This record gives sequence, C-alpha cells and structure tokens, in this order.
Amino acid sequence: MTSLPETVRTRAFINGEFSDAENQAVFDNFNPSTGEVLNQIAFCSAADVDRAVAVARESFKQGSWSKLAPRERKKILLQFADLIDANAAELALLDSIDAGKTLWDCENLDLPDVANNIRWYAEAADKLFGKISPTGDSNLGLIVREAVGVVGMVLPWNFPAGTLSWKIAPALAAGNSIVVKPAELASLSALRIAELAYQAGIPAGVFNVVPGLGHVTGKALGLHADVDMLTFTGSTEIGRQFLRYAADSNLKKVVLECGGKSPQIVMNDMAEQLDDIAENLANAAFWNMGQNCTCGSRILVQSGIKDAFTKALIKAAQVWKVGEPTDRSSKLGPLIEASALKRVLGAIDTAKQQGAQVVHGGHQALPESGGWFVEATIIDGVTPEMRLARDEIFGPVVALMSFETEEQAIELANDSAYGLAATLFTNDLNVAIRMARQIQAGTVAVNGYGEGDITTPFGGFKTSGFGGYDKGTEALDQYTQLKTIWVSLS
Repeated sequence: MTSLPETVRTRAFINGEFSDAENQAVFDNFNPSTGEVLNQIAFCSAADVDRAVAVARESFKQGSWSKLAPRERKKILLQFADLIDANAAELALLDSIDAGKTLWDCENLDLPDVANNIRWYAEAADKLFGKISPTGDSNLGLIVREAVGVVGMVLPWNFPAGTLSWKIAPALAAGNSIVVKPAELASLSALRIAELAYQAGIPAGVFNVVPGLGHVTGKALGLHADVDMLTFTGSTEIGRQFLRYAADSNLKKVVLECGGKSPQIVMNDMAEQLDDIAENLANAAFWNMGQNCTCGSRILVQSGIKDAFTKALIKAAQVWKVGEPTDRSSKLGPLIEASALKRVLGAIDTAKQQGAQVVHGGHQALPESGGWFVEATIIDGVTPEMRLARDEIFGPVVALMSFETEEQAIELANDSAYGLAATLFTNDLNVAIRMARQIQAGTVAVNGYGEGDITTPFGGFKTSGFGGYDKGTEALDQYTQLKTIWVSLS
C-alpha cells in the first residue's frame, strides 16, 4: 500500500500559515481503498470560518492582491502554475490515496489540467476590459468591472484538485480573496495547493482553506454575512441548502453546479462505428468510477442497432478492471465511502427487482481489501420510470434503454430533473444540430463524450444548477461585478 507523501498537510490554512481548528478539533479521514482511518483533519468551527473570512476581508481592503496591477497578478499566478507542475507527482498521489482516484488519471489528466487552468486565467487577468456607454457630449458613462470581494468556495470530492482550480483561478485572476471549504472526504490537495499559492507570492490572507464537515463548516461559510458570493459544486440537495443560507443571511450571490443524469444517444446511422462508440461510452460511464456529474449513466440506443451495441458495450467494459488506485494499471478504484458502496449496490438490486437485467458486472469487488470497490456494471431493459433511469447513482453503473424515433429520443433525454450534459452520436449533421438544440443540457457533445475544455463555459440547466459557469471567460463574470460611473460634463 502506497503511503502519503511527507508533505501532507492536515491543519487549516489561514492568513498564510497552518493552524489548528478551534479547541484542536479534528475529524477522521478514511482511505477508500481499505476502509481504515488515513489521518485526522482539522475540523473548523464557525469561529474558525469567522477568522478566515475576517483575514480575507482585511486582505481585500488593504489591496495587497485586489489593488495589485493585473499584470503583476498574472506574473504571480504563472509562478503558482509552475509550482503546481513542480509538485504534480505529490499532488496526484494525495488525490489518488485521499479520494481513491486512479493515479494514472491524477497524473495524466487532473494535475496537468490544474496547472493549465491557472495559466489560462493568469493570462486573462490583464485582459478584463470595461466599457464606455454611447452618450452625448454632456455625459460620460463608464462601465467598470470590479472584483466581488470575499468569495466562499465549497468543493466536491470527486475532482479535488481539478474543481478547485476551476474556481480559484478566475477568482484570483479577478482580484478576489477566497475562503475554500474542501470536501471533508478529500481535503488534502486543497491544503497543499494553498501553501504553494502562498509560496508563489499570493499574499497572506488572500487564499484560505477551512476543512471540516458540511453541516458545520460549510453552513457557517454559507450563512456568513461578510462573504460576498459563494460557489458550490456538489449534490442538488446541498445546493438547495446554500440558496437558503444566502436567503437567511446577506443575499450573497450563489453559483451552483449540481447533479446530473446525462443521456448518451446513439442513432441507427452509426452501425459501422459501434465498437468505437462503445469504448467511448464505457469511458463516459465508468471513468472516475462513475463519480462524475456528467457521467454518461443513461445510454439511449435506437432500436435498429440496440442488440449489436449492447454486445460491443459489454466487450468494452471488460477492460475496466478494478484495482488499488495507486497501481497505474488499475482502471477502477474504490468508491469514496461506505455509504456510496451501499447506495450503488442498492441501486443495482432495485433495478433487478424492477425487471431490468444485469448483463455485465453488478457486484462488489475486492471485498477482502476492506475498501469500497464495485465492478463496472451494465444494466439492460431499463425503462423511464425506474430509479436507475432517473436518479444520480454516482457509481460505475450504466443503464441501457432503447428508442424508435428521433422525437422519442429527445423525450427520453429530457425526461429528467437534471440538465448538465449529454452526448449524441450521428453521422447526419442536420440531425446533430436539430437534436442538440432540443436537448435540455448545458453541454451537448456530438460524436464523442466530453465537457469541452477550459475555453468553454460549463454549467447546467434545471436542477443541475444555475447562477454562473465554471471555465471559459464566462467564469470571470461571476467573480466580478459591474459598476456604472456616470459623469456629467460641463
């Protein structure tokens, strides 16, 4: 079993230094691969959140970062990205052990993406322009863009370093001070990244991290009257709570990226490409153990190719072997916690009871490890009213459904409370554009599962969230606010 690096940090990071939580409170952090306690993390109280918000506010007022010339912020953020690269192996190992993510993914996807995201927004820092309104000679209307102030960030555990970078990079580029509440199930990389940010030259008090449990630490951040805006990625249920916290406090702006139940639609005209599509959609369903908001957990296949596609998907699933996540040959690591294992296995049992058929996988894997592993699972014969077709399972389980017509495919795809992402496979450009416009999702990929890249905004429709976007220049909109300066000229 691979050990954590010696640089692991477990205390809160406030005002440029690590410190204990109030009364030295801690909570147990479990290893998903063994079910055993990995270490103990500082459990920040409402008083600790107050302290972090206060130093963030003071740093913002003093202007050590917020009033720094944008080109200077850019230089420091680029140095920050360089430090991420220099410590990428350590950060990848932290996320792999802490969150059960495969080390190959962390090393080759997540950490390169973190550095790239920071560099991209660093380059945008000195390219945020205001406007001058078209007025007569007697007035001058200036429309200026300013940093919001103190930004609260509540993060998920499935992409600990990756999602952190989506949020901190544009927020810092715009000149804000931030208070990050990492997921209690995967806090370690956020704490180390904050330390690297300080080493890169981001001033004390600008980047603070308060680990803890959601119902205490997250709630305190959501209710805090001196937090100007809050961005959250996680479940729809918890997203609703943050809206309530905002309503009960200072009506802070809240940006939500919540759950998903992403449809993957395969049309009859793709009959000659089923092996490639099956490999692509196996990746969409099983990547990161299906613990992904855009997980391709519903595959809708036109009836003419349904049987052939099912065989191809079963073949593609066979390479998704379960194993210890720090073994670079493993394709599937463990689920994040014991309750997730129970939930996923329960969803499989419920689907069978409702008449669906497990055609691949369906069982717990490596039970002797004590960890929370599940086989890559394909379930056929799923109908729209079944739980597997409607609920976000958040595990390596995919539901197979069939349809006859294009109109039926759209109806099935949109028959969900969620609207985060979708994928459509067709060789007909007219069909692709027509259907993409009708699918209710923030991102619609055509002929290949994907979420876009750093240049494209990422967010959802319906209960998948609203209020702003991660990624793209659009992310900068939520971390800035517009001010009109109206000058009367004599």
